[in-house]
This record gives sequence, C-alpha cells and structure tokens, in this order.
Amino acid sequence: MGNLADIPVTPEGRTCVGVVYGGPSAEHEVSAASALAVIRGLRATHFRPVAIGIGRDGRWRLPPARAIEEAVAARPDGPAILDRLPTEGVQVELRHGGRLVSCESPETVIERLDVVFPMMHGPYGEDGVIQGYLEALDVPYVGSGVAASAVGMDKVAMRRAFAAEGIPVVPGAWYTRRQWQLREDPLTAADGLPWPRFVKPASMGSSIGVSRVTGPAELARAVDEAFRYDDVVLVEEGITARELLCGVIGDADEAEASVPSELKVTGGFSDYAQKYLTGATVTSPADVPADITARVREMSLRAFHAIGGYGLARVDFLYDEAAGKLYVGEINTMPGFTARSVFARGWAQSGLPYSQLLERLIGLAFARHARGRDRARGSELAVGGAR
Repeated sequence: MGNLADIPVTPEGRTCVGVVYGGPSAEHEVSAASALAVIRGLRATHFRPVAIGIGRDGRWRLPPARAIEEAVAARPDGPAILDRLPTEGVQVELRHGGRLVSCESPETVIERLDVVFPMMHGPYGEDGVIQGYLEALDVPYVGSGVAASAVGMDKVAMRRAFAAEGIPVVPGAWYTRRQWQLREDPLTAADGLPWPRFVKPASMGSSIGVSRVTGPAELARAVDEAFRYDDVVLVEEGITARELLCGVIGDADEAEASVPSELKVTGGFSDYAQKYLTGATVTSPADVPADITARVREMSLRAFHAIGGYGLARVDFLYDEAAGKLYVGEINTMPGFTARSVFARGWAQSGLPYSQLLERLIGLAFARHARGRDRARGSELAVGGAR
C-alpha cells in the first residue's frame, strides 16, 4: 500500500519531486507553509525536491534555489503559517510527461519531474482542478483523483455522498445565491435548526468564511460573508462538541486510519485565526474512551471510501460527549501538512514518522500511475484486436 518499492529507480538515483504550492485560493499561505514542511521532510538520499510556486495570478514560478535553501534553513518563531516558501521566481510551464520549461525559452527543459506533490489547499488545488491538469499531462501525483477531490471540497456533494453510506452528518441546509435572494424572509432560513448555527461557504477550507451566529439578526451578515467565497452556502446546527480529527492513508482496497487527535481553541470556535495564528492546541492521541477511538477510525475509513478517496485524507468529527454521538463534519483530501499539523502528529503517534509518511504517499502516487498505464495498454490491445 505505497512504499519505496513502488517508487521507480531513476538514472540519477533520486526521485525528482515537484512540490507545487500557492495558487489563487484564500489558503495560499497555508499551502506555502505545508510545502516547506514537505521539502524539509523528504529524505535527501532518496528524493530531490523542486519547489514550484503558483502566484495569486495563477502563474507558475520557479523560485531561486538560494531562496528555497534559506527558507528550509530558517526556523522562525511563532505560528507555523509564518514559516513558508516564497512564490516569486522565473515563470515556468509544466508540459507532458513532467517536463518543466521556462516561459521565456520554452524549448529548454529546466527539470523533468518524476512525480508531483500538489501541496495546495482549497479551490484550484484541492477541488480536482490541478488533479485533472496533471492527469492530462500524464504526470504521477500524490493524493485523491479528480472526482474524489471535487466531492471532498464541495461540502454539499460530500454530505450527499455520506448520506448514501449512512454516515451521520450535522443537521443543516444549503442555498445557492439565487435561492437566498429569492427568499421572502431570509431570516427564516434553515427553520427548525436550533441556535447557535454555523454558516460556511460550501467549497472552502481552513474555516475561511465561516461564522457562528446566535440569532436571526446575525444570519444575513454571516451569509453575505460566506457568499464572498462561494456561490453556495451551508447553514448547520451549532452543536456543542469536541473536535476530533483522524488521518487516513491508502487506496480503495487497503486503507488505514491514524489515532484520532483533538483540536482545542482558547475561545470562540476553530476559525482561520485560531488554527493558524493564535495557536490552537492539539492533543494526540485524543483523550477519549477506547470505543470512541475505534468508532472514529472506522467512520474515517467509511468517509474516505464514500468519496472514492486515494492517498490521504483527514476526517474531521464533532463528538457530542453528553449524547455520546459522533458526526462527520468534513473530509479534507489535502489537509494541512506541516510537521506540527494534526495530520502529521496523528500518524507520528500511530508509528509512522513524517519522512516515512511522505514516502508512503509518493509510493501510492506511482502505484496508481502504473495501473493507469497498464489499463491504457490493455485498452489499446483490445481495440486493436477487435479491428
């Protein structure tokens, strides 16, 4: 299920890993911090990372080697999000088979990437867009494919997939922008849900655009804020619960779940500032009864398979301790990936250190690509034989 044996030996002896990060998403900085952690974590004896930053304008750039070396060597104090890669550099283009060329001299191949680690969060990176691009270029890549990435990013589609598999989710309702505008009384939205409620964009991560509302007077403002980031808004019941998170790695046939971790905030709820700036605390393993740990791990695998996940994911839960109920809040197909992130800590506590975790994921990328090549050859032979 993804290991060094699945990674082909290159003439150089090291695998060239394109670590792609940044992009126009509001999660640009989180992505750049995750990418730096990946580059630090790749063992130099086996891998040669190439950092490729995507600017907010969507252009791909190759930062100077010196800038990457300085970022890797630096260990700034403060939140992990401040410890990140730059995105400035020479504009480049990725072409078929992993050839990276300069836009100024497109006939010159700068690098040949063996595999891409798309360390991008949110729209354009976690929603199937870059996955489809890499599929078209026939480049192996880490993580879920197009369909699973799209479903995992869209909270409405995700909830439908979970419902089909009997996976409990938080009660809620959703609205398109037009549906919201045509309501006679928007303040009656999601009638029947108790207060407080959470209002969030359907397709955004890192708690961006999320608001907690305690009554009708706050609802319209919160919905307007969520619509800044998406054309569909989700309104959910604000359940008082502990936040548990569980990592998954594997494929459709074999997958395993890490020990669950718990995310705690100092006040309010786990919004972007709490997660990345003011320092939410993580306890791993989570201090919960053994039966809850077992249920979290089992439900994580069910959620992973419900969307057709591949490679990795982090499943977020709400644990209503008083009622003894677990709800799946969401699944993230490319979670935050710093060495201090919940995903990495959970796997470290499960006996899988960060560098080995990266190797497993890269091995899974190559294994999927090899299967795709075999299918393509089989299809060609079948079509040729039928003529």
